[in-house]
Amino acid sequence: MDSTLLLPIGLGMIVIGAAAGIGKFTAAAAESIARQPEAADKITGAVNLPLFLLEGVAILAEVFALLMLFL
Repeated sequence: MDSTLLLPIGLGMIVIGAAAGIGKFTAAAAESIARQPEAADKITGAVNLPLFLLEGVAILAEVFALLMLFL
């Protein structure tokens, strides 16, 4: 198979994986805030950095996949 046929599948898998990870992480944070509303500031602060890093990894994976197509 040609790599141009598999690239959309790979990009879709990257997006689905990142969305699943971000969704599970956010759901856990929302549940913990619902259980302990007084700790919402601490939980939100602890959640922001990993969410940004996960999104950055997904963007880098998409860039690398596109670079593999052109190089």
